[in-house]
Amino acid sequence: MRQKIKQWGCYAVIIILLPYIVTVFLNGPSIETSANVDHIYIKVKSGDQEIELPMEEYCIGRLAKEIPASYETEALKAQAILVRTAVLKKIKEAGSGAVLEDEFWSEEEMKKSFGTSKYKSSYEKLKKAWMDTEGKGLMYEDNLAHTPFCRLTNGSTRDGNEVLGSEEYPYLKIKECPLDIESKEQIQTVVLEDMDAEITGTDTAGYVTTVRVGQETINGEEFRNTYHLVSGCFTIQKYDGKLRVTTRGVGHGLGMSQYTANEMAKEGNKAEDILEYFFEGTQIKEVADIVLDTE
Repeated sequence: MRQKIKQWGCYAVIIILLPYIVTVFLNGPSIETSANVDHIYIKVKSGDQEIELPMEEYCIGRLAKEIPASYETEALKAQAILVRTAVLKKIKEAGSGAVLEDEFWSEEEMKKSFGTSKYKSSYEKLKKAWMDTEGKGLMYEDNLAHTPFCRLTNGSTRDGNEVLGSEEYPYLKIKECPLDIESKEQIQTVVLEDMDAEITGTDTAGYVTTVRVGQETINGEEFRNTYHLVSGCFTIQKYDGKLRVTTRGVGHGLGMSQYTANEMAKEGNKAEDILEYFFEGTQIKEVADIVLDTE
């Protein structure tokens, strides 16, 4: 009797495990899952050093630095997907030796920025946005998408193919962001020392592409970075022996406007709706569906 019970027990185990055995035999063991990809260790630049951090810690630190924690949850979730996609794209393209150089906030920097009283709630809100989108990346066809973003546009985003000089970004189209115009940060003015400067080129969305400075013509973003302008959309005017520069928006104007994303979230739109609007034709997929070759 005992012998028969043992035999039936063995048969039961075989029946239970058979589907798994067949799957492994045909497809091989699972290589990546959404969860363990989010918890891999990655190399990042911190000051003058290269350190290793859990991907989750680094990306939450980036969220803290790149988008206001006070924003709506769905806007934060959209940003989390953009950050994860950018990190995975970098690792996929550069391999396991990739060093992530985008700045992020440490715990100490978050406490300093949020304030001791608001640190815990702000951190938990960002972490929840990260966890709620665990393993999700933005794909265009079979590739990880390019996922730029800015704080605030001049009223519309820019055309990716026009800005990047390539036909590889059909999903980065000009998108109207009329609510951005209502932001208190929309128009800002700075006064520079007088110089012989003239805007010589703008793109379809009105962002500066070239500036003549003396006898030299430089890229609009180079001029913006050199003189610490908040936006790539600006005008130049001689004023009282100085050079007055008026900017519209905050950032380069390409990809997702965080301000409009937040307003869309207030209206009930989900992260998926926000990303579909700004990255037309892309799809949100699980990381498990993405082949990460980091060898």
